[in-house]
Amino acid sequence: MNHPPSMSGETLEIRRLRKTYGTDVVANDDISLDVRPGEVFGLLGPNGAGKTTLVNQCIGLLKPTAGTIQMGEVDLVARPAAARQLCSYLPQAPLPIDSFSVEQAVRLVGQIRGGGADAVRRRADELIETLELTEWRSKLGRKLSGGVLRLVGFLTAAVWPGRILILDEPTNDVDPLRRRLLWHEIRRIADNGTSVMLVTHNVLEAERVVDRLAVIDGAKIVAEGTPAALKTRFQGQLRLKVQLEPAAERPDAPGFARQFAVVGRRLLVAIDEAATLEAIEWARALVRHGIAEEYELAPPTLEDTYVSLIRNGSGKNAGGDDELLDDA
Repeated sequence: MNHPPSMSGETLEIRRLRKTYGTDVVANDDISLDVRPGEVFGLLGPNGAGKTTLVNQCIGLLKPTAGTIQMGEVDLVARPAAARQLCSYLPQAPLPIDSFSVEQAVRLVGQIRGGGADAVRRRADELIETLELTEWRSKLGRKLSGGVLRLVGFLTAAVWPGRILILDEPTNDVDPLRRRLLWHEIRRIADNGTSVMLVTHNVLEAERVVDRLAVIDGAKIVAEGTPAALKTRFQGQLRLKVQLEPAAERPDAPGFARQFAVVGRRLLVAIDEAATLEAIEWARALVRHGIAEEYELAPPTLEDTYVSLIRNGSGKNAGGDDELLDDA
């Protein structure tokens, strides 16, 4: 591999960060988190939650109203130019490379970020091959599709990353095959020692690659931890999904159901693990009698946790129980 030298050993430390606009708009409210070397840290939240504002402060484009952002001994608030050098960033906006080829754009950014010409060329070649973009390497940016342009944006951020690589929705418009390749490359970059902050709405995909994550809502962090730790809010529960036949009459909720919901032709049933055998037999019977086409029994996902946290604000509903089928 031709990765740039590892810059491990320094953590991005955000402490009590607050950003306000005017007197009544709070974009970030008392946010504290760490992004450690060699890990992929996920930042999840709905539109308007404050994710972009947080990122813009990390890269020196916005100044916090209060709080600190530190990378090792470097104060990124006091030194915004250093912040832009230490942080590589893939924004959601399309890459403005109309008059550059893919190869030219990637190599140019790598050299601007301090890589030597030969090392950057080797790394650019490796990335282009890894993400299977060889057929586009000589094409100008204005001739690329949205998905390919998105991948090229990732290459420019990853070819010679700073100490932290910040990726805002990196898989937008990207086809399923190259999404897998992209996630694999993100994991490799982190394993080489670079910190990665992943800003995304794609919770199911993020679950495969993030080491830790924070959920931000209403300008505050409402939960933080590993995916496994956050999913313990549904410990002891399973979700049964049953796909009904098109003309089938909907069956009544079974007695073992904790929650029961109907979405189109799908039945969603939350159960306790103790009811697993009973639930499977019920679903099999629906298939045998021509009521259902198929069924799936699985543990709750990170997306279930995320939806529950966002919809319930603090993560608890009025009755104190989390709703596994809250996204039905």
